[in-house]
Amino acid sequence: MSSRPRSFPWPAQWIAGLFIALPAWALPGGLVDLNLANQAELEMVKGVGPQLSERILKERSDGPFASWEDFIARLKGVGPTHAARLSAAGLRVGGQPYAGKAPGREPAK
Repeated sequence: MSSRPRSFPWPAQWIAGLFIALPAWALPGGLVDLNLANQAELEMVKGVGPQLSERILKERSDGPFASWEDFIARLKGVGPTHAARLSAAGLRVGGQPYAGKAPGREPAK
């Protein structure tokens, strides 16, 4: 008898590897949850750079963001327009996209 450890067939190993490789913050479709992501993960979202990610983490240390409105209220310089852009780029709060409307220009008359 061989002393070699028993292993799974290659498809099972591949599938198991995928589950291990998926970070906890990742939501389906490559979305990133604001309350779970670390700095590097936040910076993977278009529009989130080192300064914003540091501010997010500092503010989040006081407690998770309850909603997009809570996020906007707690982060100076982030308004509805910025929140809408971040949401469109894949950022989520509690798995939810930004539901508010970004203020737009009045249509030309």
